[in-house]
Amino acid sequence: MDSTLWIEYGWILLVLIGLEGLLAADNALVMALIVKHLPAEQQRKALLYGLGGAFIFRFASLFFVSFLVNIWQIQALGALYLLYICISNLIKLKKNGGEEEGESPFSKKNSGFWMTVLKVELADIAFAVDSILTAVALAASLSATPLPHIGGMDGGQFLVVLAGGMIGLILIRIAASYIVKILDKRPGLEAAAYLIIGWVAIKLAIHTLAHPALEIISEHFPESTGWNATFWIVMAVIAITGWFYKPKSERV
Repeated sequence: MDSTLWIEYGWILLVLIGLEGLLAADNALVMALIVKHLPAEQQRKALLYGLGGAFIFRFASLFFVSFLVNIWQIQALGALYLLYICISNLIKLKKNGGEEEGESPFSKKNSGFWMTVLKVELADIAFAVDSILTAVALAASLSATPLPHIGGMDGGQFLVVLAGGMIGLILIRIAASYIVKILDKRPGLEAAAYLIIGWVAIKLAIHTLAHPALEIISEHFPESTGWNATFWIVMAVIAITGWFYKPKSERV
């Protein structure tokens, strides 16, 4: 790939890492609740075994996604699902008023070790849906690369989606405590993360409307300089606003 492609792909990967980092905080809290009742050594083992199973699931699911990513109905469903994630979580944030939610429904004190591992894997699968759809939406408008196609997806785009899924999983495990601390200091970032998901959903909807099978809007509009500049400017504004925003309860 030439230098321009490296910069384009590198930038998207950095954005994806930041987004996955923000979204990993809540996921990690759920994981902690799932294994909390186990002894410390078993907690680490449960998370490790769950991590291995989740890696296998995410890798396999990416091949499935790669075959379907160019079907406009799948893109439309993905956009609707991401919008649902955005709206439902913003509503939860508003209802909770910044208070912590109760214990995760995955966790029960009488669960044995292997049942806890199973719950960790099920939770990972649920989180993988959000992670992979977000990564696919971000990767969809990247320029084509000389790499061979994998299923229906450009090889370079597939690697970005794969990296996003794996990075999200790793961040849930090893970076959660730092992310939680940041969210404590910058509570507006959580709402910003969900708003970014909503904005990514709009981007995926634009690609759906421009699909050759529909052509409701121009097929070339999603790749236009004006649209891409608008997309990144709005995303930056959301992130910066989330960084500096403070809920009313914290204002002096």
